[in-house]
Amino acid sequence: MIRRHKKKRKLNSDINVVPYIDVMMVLLVIFMITAPMLTQGVNVELPQASAEPVDDEDNEPVIVTVDAEGNYYIDVGGDPEDPVTAEVVGDRVGKLLATNPDKMLLVRGDKNVNYDKVVHLMVLLQQAGAPSVGLVTE
Repeated sequence: MIRRHKKKRKLNSDINVVPYIDVMMVLLVIFMITAPMLTQGVNVELPQASAEPVDDEDNEPVIVTVDAEGNYYIDVGGDPEDPVTAEVVGDRVGKLLATNPDKMLLVRGDKNVNYDKVVHLMVLLQQAGAPSVGLVTE
């Protein structure tokens, strides 16, 4: 009997990364689709305006919201969906502007809110040290 020696194959220890790339592409597509759908803050109806968008030199502006009932919400220093008093808004904005004086401040006012509440909020922000305040519209 003649024995034939079979050549042993060398083991391949490489990892096949193609399935991982496929999974990452699917996750990327899911995040790209869902990210614009996420809204931050309180749902308010914004008034319509034909203004140019503000140049955003800073990475994230601070948004202070006034809902239809006149409640204030701020997206810094706590839960952005909990209403806060005017004093809390002034205190948080003052502390924020003390560390970052060039921070952009935006006011989102519901179109059904009393105009006096929006003006009162803008005065509070000015007293806290805000050099300028922008208004958010649709």
